[in-house]
Amino acid sequence: MPKPRFRRLLISVLALAGLTAGGLIAATPAQAAVFQTYGSGVNVRADAYLSSAIVRTLSGPTSIDVDCQKEGDLVTVSGGSSKWWAHVPAFGGYVTVAYVAIPEDKLPGVPECGGTPPPTGGDITLADVQGMFGSRIANPSLVQTGLPSLNQAMRDANINTPYRKAAFLATLVHESRLEYNIREIGDTRVYGGRGYIQLTGDFNYGPAGRYFGIDLLGNPELARSLQWSAPIARWYWTVARNINPMADALNMGKVNAAIGYPAGAEDQRRCDSFKNAIRYLTGSVPAGVICTRSKAFSGDTSKLTRAQFDALGKVGGGLG
Repeated sequence: MPKPRFRRLLISVLALAGLTAGGLIAATPAQAAVFQTYGSGVNVRADAYLSSAIVRTLSGPTSIDVDCQKEGDLVTVSGGSSKWWAHVPAFGGYVTVAYVAIPEDKLPGVPECGGTPPPTGGDITLADVQGMFGSRIANPSLVQTGLPSLNQAMRDANINTPYRKAAFLATLVHESRLEYNIREIGDTRVYGGRGYIQLTGDFNYGPAGRYFGIDLLGNPELARSLQWSAPIARWYWTVARNINPMADALNMGKVNAAIGYPAGAEDQRRCDSFKNAIRYLTGSVPAGVICTRSKAFSGDTSKLTRAQFDALGKVGGGLG
């Protein structure tokens, strides 16, 4: 890792050499700014947290093109501390600002990643989901039948911004093709996948049933009924887990982990659908979308309680 006691000295040297942000921003394209890291062994992480996976390590002082920054774990060095992390698209991850050669603890002139868009009015239509997901909408008439209940569930869950809608709908189109009554193909388990969210396991059927005052353990087919499929998806999104903040942060990797299946190729497919939905809803894809998971979230989290899942994100170590 870098020797942080030299941070201020390095900043001064780099400034004289014209390598700090003030000397470089003017020469960079719009939407990007160039900064300089210092020291060796600085980690680039998949997200702005010390528990996030390391995607690469910088061998020495490095110029980085930064498109946005976000708050994350606090990193403290002898020259100061910062809770801000720079998103570096070329490296596919984040570098703590604590090891960027600037005197501030936040990058000057760099926007925050994402920034939650304001709520958007209007229900989602069949044309909308076809525009987002194309051929994944395999049974349009069935999707149309379920949309009134699905839109109500989204209102009840405050899924009311482009990022939240995109994450929710991208998840459901991969879970159930947005068909409210679907049963997981080949799954003969009593508490196998059913409905929009593919509710699975007695550890979910039981709590969901108690929440709504219905006997899902005794009558699991209710989970794929028109009356309950969408409310159960809302329950999972907001009660069994707390997924809206993950969507706000453009962290589709963590959304996927919250759904419960182990990390793999499906993560990228769902992230691509998330981006397509955002592009449809807003006209462009913002910087800072996270498709990968930290190591803590790589396994099967389906049987974890909400508290246990949330605790995974607080486990970590290292300096950056």
